Amino acid sequence: MRAKYSKGQCYAYRSILTSIVLAKFMGDNLRIALTGTPGTGKSSLARIISENGIIVESLEEIAVRLSCIGDPEEDGVRPIDIDKLRGTLEEEWSERPQCNTIIEGHLSHHFQVDCIVILRCHPLILENRYRKRGYTLKKITENTEWEILGGPWNEINLEKSCIEFDSSKLTTQQIFEGFMSWIADGFKPMDASKVIDWVTRMDE
Repeated sequence: MRAKYSKGQCYAYRSILTSIVLAKFMGDNLRIALTGTPGTGKSSLARIISENGIIVESLEEIAVRLSCIGDPEEDGVRPIDIDKLRGTLEEEWSERPQCNTIIEGHLSHHFQVDCIVILRCHPLILENRYRKRGYTLKKITENTEWEILGGPWNEINLEKSCIEFDSSKLTTQQIFEGFMSWIADGFKPMDASKVIDWVTRMDE
């Protein structure tokens, strides 16, 4: 039987876990990419991570600061010049960051990071979120198809430690706790056989 905890016990557990993680972070400072198809919950997770004492930087804001971003397109998105930004950051990120840092953005896995957190979401849930956001049919189709095909996994260097969370099943708080446990466990890579395969799941 699963143990039941009071709100106070749960809060104490989270506080202890956060302390363990921050203590682990006192070693070599790392850059961790927080990526995923648009709409999978990156911003919400980044907010909770920041509230718990870990530095979070938006890749888009970095691109703006370094003049590596274009003007808004028809859908309002400002395209990031990945090659230019990667080249610009090569020197800036040649040394470890002063603080452990989460780099949030759906392109963050393209850059010089040490580990990668990938958020996934069921394509039908994503489609509903996109409609509420007023995305065009073209943009909805492109993003949901990208998620079906694996999203960031198609572009990731598998030599880096990666972990994946399904935001269509887990709350943001649950994902945060899983993320903190992953750090406490030494950034252990996930079993590749457990990577979400939406094609198979949607055929079942």
